[in-house]
Amino acid sequence: MNYTMMAQASELAGWNKESEALSVYQAMQQLEDRRKNKGKRYSLALVLTLIILAKMAGETTLQAVSDWVRYRSAWLQDVLPDTRATFPCVATYSNVLRAVDPAQVNQKLMDLLIRVRAQKRVAREQEHIILDGKTLRGTQHHLAKDQQKMHHVACYEAQTGIVIKEHIVAEKEGELTHVSAFLTPLFLQGRILSADALYTQKSICQQIIASGGEYLFFVKQNQPTLAEDLRLFFGEPPLDCLDWRTQVQTDKGHGRLTCRFIQASTELNDFLARDWHEVGQVFCLRRRVEYPLRCTQEYVYGITSLTPQQATPLRLLQLIRDHWRIENRLHWHRDVTLQEDACQIRKGCAPHTLAVLHSFLLALFDFCGVTNVRQQMRCFDAHPLQALQLLLKALGEN
Repeated sequence: MNYTMMAQASELAGWNKESEALSVYQAMQQLEDRRKNKGKRYSLALVLTLIILAKMAGETTLQAVSDWVRYRSAWLQDVLPDTRATFPCVATYSNVLRAVDPAQVNQKLMDLLIRVRAQKRVAREQEHIILDGKTLRGTQHHLAKDQQKMHHVACYEAQTGIVIKEHIVAEKEGELTHVSAFLTPLFLQGRILSADALYTQKSICQQIIASGGEYLFFVKQNQPTLAEDLRLFFGEPPLDCLDWRTQVQTDKGHGRLTCRFIQASTELNDFLARDWHEVGQVFCLRRRVEYPLRCTQEYVYGITSLTPQQATPLRLLQLIRDHWRIENRLHWHRDVTLQEDACQIRKGCAPHTLAVLHSFLLALFDFCGVTNVRQQMRCFDAHPLQALQLLLKALGEN
């Protein structure tokens, strides 16, 4: 994020606790509060807003969130409405995280980002969404009935970082169990869905096309016949091959030289059409990485419903690179920057709710063009007013 944006955020016209701050509260106040009335000292909106603010400043545990808020209590009483002389303790934050519906929290927060993006009316290419899952490791290896293992599956928009739909997979279920909930026209119409080899299934391809979307899937040994067909075809292409398109892309940085060489063809379309619905082309990506003292190389095979007119080899390279944004921009930051895997919050739906707040925070940073998340968090920790103003500016109705 550049300093011009930070200056604009710190100079919001007419900012005051009664007007701008209420835009966040209005979204949070629409959430269903499942707590009992007895002992409900702090509003749901206040507690969730405090968690988001502390997370923006780099705090990773509820104890750290509580301390961050307590150290800034006098300032927070001036800038947030309906505050008390005291602020919540650690147990209150945990109770609130269990008292809301995580899916509803995700919908309210992500809808705010979607609405602001729509107001900009920026012309975009066909939107690319990614389907992938992540285990909340802090919930593993516990025997209590209210501390079940959780696996979080998210449908992630590559261009914006917005999680448009998410779901928690039960302990004895797999990611494919509820995949149909993601394969609807509401999410797929006019979009490209990419996913790893687990989702390379014939029925899923049919559902995506029927919902008005396109697919790009990677092929591994869970589909051994298809994987062998692609390996043989690209290993020894026929001499009379009429369609053979290639593209090379080279990047240098982080102490390594990466060369990506992709080959794409429509020659197997008729051969695969009987089993794989609406195949537009197949591809083989060779990824070669050179380090100072060693070199690695791997081959990645895949199929897509995108025709050569819809996706050139260069476009395929970009889609494949964008596919890994869910790992690099979402999962990695949740694991490492926000230390989600080390978190010991594990009762009820609290881990799920916290994962939703993490996803929203990273989507907000992506929305603002933040390239170094840790650095930005240190800035917000030193200047919490900027964090609050940026949050309100991004989510406000104006």
